[in-house]
Amino acid sequence: MTNLTRGFFTYCSSLSRATMNVTHEVNLLVEEIQRLGSKNAEGQTSVKFGVLFNDDRCANIFEALVGTLRAAKRKKIVAFDGELLLQGVHDNVDIILLQK
Repeated sequence: MTNLTRGFFTYCSSLSRATMNVTHEVNLLVEEIQRLGSKNAEGQTSVKFGVLFNDDRCANIFEALVGTLRAAKRKKIVAFDGELLLQGVHDNVDIILLQK
């Protein structure tokens, strides 16, 4: 096996682990939204960004909450207005759980 081939397999393995980590973090995010949220008028679970961001348990779980939220939004697991949420400025933005 050449160094190039070995390097390619190492890269693919790292990519696979990263994908699994993102999936795991998104699953944890769903659990936390269910824990902290409440049902909205449409029957969907919703939580304010500020509640999620300021929760001690979430702070201990998520190294990059905003990145996890963006990944979940790309996968259509959650919905929220805007692209990037910032503490303070976007505390009242609803994070809506689309899938359980």
